[in-house]
Amino acid sequence: MKFYIIASGSKGNATLVADHDSVLLIDMGITLKKLKDGLSSTPYRFEDIKAVLFTHDHSDHTSGKDFFSIEQRYAAKGTCETLPEHELNVYSSYDIEGFKVTVLPTSHDAVNPVGFVFEKKDEKLVYMTDTGYISERNLTYMKNANYYIVESNHNIKMLLKTNRPYDLIQRILGDYGHLSNEDSAMYVSEMVGENTREVVLAHLSEEANTPEVALAAYFRIFRKRLIDIDKINIHAASQHQLVVGGNFED
Repeated sequence: MKFYIIASGSKGNATLVADHDSVLLIDMGITLKKLKDGLSSTPYRFEDIKAVLFTHDHSDHTSGKDFFSIEQRYAAKGTCETLPEHELNVYSSYDIEGFKVTVLPTSHDAVNPVGFVFEKKDEKLVYMTDTGYISERNLTYMKNANYYIVESNHNIKMLLKTNRPYDLIQRILGDYGHLSNEDSAMYVSEMVGENTREVVLAHLSEEANTPEVALAAYFRIFRKRLIDIDKINIHAASQHQLVVGGNFED
């Protein structure tokens, strides 16, 4: 299983998950040109994408949905138009283009927001962004994956120093907002196991975070919890540059 994070952040999101001829897209919140430009650095093309899974209805995740037919779309109720049989329910699993996809609820100020667990052969990928917290029930589905793409949105001190309105800051910090670096690292430290090879920090704020700050928080908390960081590739996704991960030995 391989993944290609074409864009991750408040200006737009799109991530390709692929295993040979099975090719899925998570979210389409970017322009068609940006998607195709990103794909040009992968083995895949636009026509290879068989299905698009949407996490929630915010424009940075759905603005480009109309580039795909309703037959290709999968989403929870209220996110976007899909076929009735492609409407996703939380804590249910689906066979989508050869992947077993389990749908998990997230906590965000959107209509029925979700994250995903992808499984194929003996590999498991967890994708969860745009959430104020992760429930204990979700954690049971997310443990010991090979790969994690998890939100690490902001550094709290940096967020408080921005010129954002107080109400927006409170929204981001709340249970229906976004995970801070520290909260993200604490959650993921509870999930990782002997199968874990890679963790990608996603949806970083460009105003209230940097990759260096987010990674420093992860390394600090992982060391404190006695997790061997030398055995896990921990890196950050980008709003503007393709980030590649997964198993390239297969």
